Amino acid sequence: MEIDLGINNKVDLYKRLLPALRCKTRELEKLFYKNVRNEDIWNYLLKSKWGNVTGLSLSEMVDDILNLDNNDFKEYMYSSNKKDNIKEAVGDEIELL
Repeated sequence: MEIDLGINNKVDLYKRLLPALRCKTRELEKLFYKNVRNEDIWNYLLKSKWGNVTGLSLSEMVDDILNLDNNDFKEYMYSSNKKDNIKEAVGDEIELL
């Protein structure tokens, strides 16, 4: 007997994983990063762990979220924020010209 999880796309999958994402977000906020969002964890795992993998079960994805390497994620956030700041500065310069 196969169970229909009602997952048809990434939005449905994200909604299904939201409780685990929220749990990890709270943990990371307590540890070191006050501005972390559920979407940050989601995007990090899409890029670093799930990008080229097929056939992952929901339980494996929840496990990946809850057992995320906090230091790797912190480094990802640091580099992401730095890149975003550079993009904003370049955008501002272009508008001024």
